[in-house]
Amino acid sequence: MSDSANITALKALVRTVPDFPKPGILFYDITTLLKDRTGFAMLIDELAAHYLERKIDLVLGIEARGFIFGPALAYRLNAGFVPVRKPRKLPAPVARVTYDLEYGSDTLEIHRDAIQPGQRVLLVDDLLATGGTMEATIKLVEELGGRIAGLAFAVELDFLRGRERFPNHDVFSLLHYDE
Repeated sequence: MSDSANITALKALVRTVPDFPKPGILFYDITTLLKDRTGFAMLIDELAAHYLERKIDLVLGIEARGFIFGPALAYRLNAGFVPVRKPRKLPAPVARVTYDLEYGSDTLEIHRDAIQPGQRVLLVDDLLATGGTMEATIKLVEELGGRIAGLAFAVELDFLRGRERFPNHDVFSLLHYDE
């Protein structure tokens, strides 16, 4: 379980940017945490600790910032890494899902041979807000026969209640923000 002193130290490394990307939004910028070698290592270690005993086969990182955490977590968990990409980025046959955003829609793809039926898969992204992107990724994993072992996030915006979309999944977020 995460040590509160570690969480406090990690939160101190996150820069807040008011009115980005639009007025009224407080943006939690993790790039300041990522560039800190001790902070980044602590973040990966804390996320990995939650899943060390879960026999993870694959870690899926969601484009783009899930790519930062996914390979490092896969290494720590002795698992493979699979990227979940935006359209037309993967060269082999893909499974695809389109999902709704606040204004419009988006699409994610994964190689059809990336997951074997029954493999235990950890999905990772930098941020849990409303949960739409993660919900779409879950659909891809289930279509390919993977078993969801958990949903991991560096940051969760608790006030958006995104975790409520996943009552049947283990949702683990390290840094929580209420505003």
